[in-house]
Amino acid sequence: MENRKGMEHSQVANAADLIAYQADSVVSRQVLGKSTGSVTLFAFDAGQGLSEHTAPFDALASILDGAADVTIAGQPYHLEQGEMILMPANQPHGLNATQRFKMMLIMIRS
Repeated sequence: MENRKGMEHSQVANAADLIAYQADSVVSRQVLGKSTGSVTLFAFDAGQGLSEHTAPFDALASILDGAADVTIAGQPYHLEQGEMILMPANQPHGLNATQRFKMMLIMIRS
């Protein structure tokens, strides 16, 4: 049984393999979407990013491949493969790909 646009239930998968890089692009794929939250995979080509914005919910960003620069409330952070960071609700945050990277974004709506 497939979970709306995502992966099949009980499927074993390498998250980084579920999404591919595209030149000069940011690619996203939701693998789980519920009213209580979502899990979305992203692949950023070098030079791409998400401009500073806020969200009404906490979000956990986990770097699956490569490295990213993340800014939260004006504070810069450099994350590499295997690292993650919590972006608190209602705090401005943005991401920049100084090199290409993949991440899993887990958003909790509560």
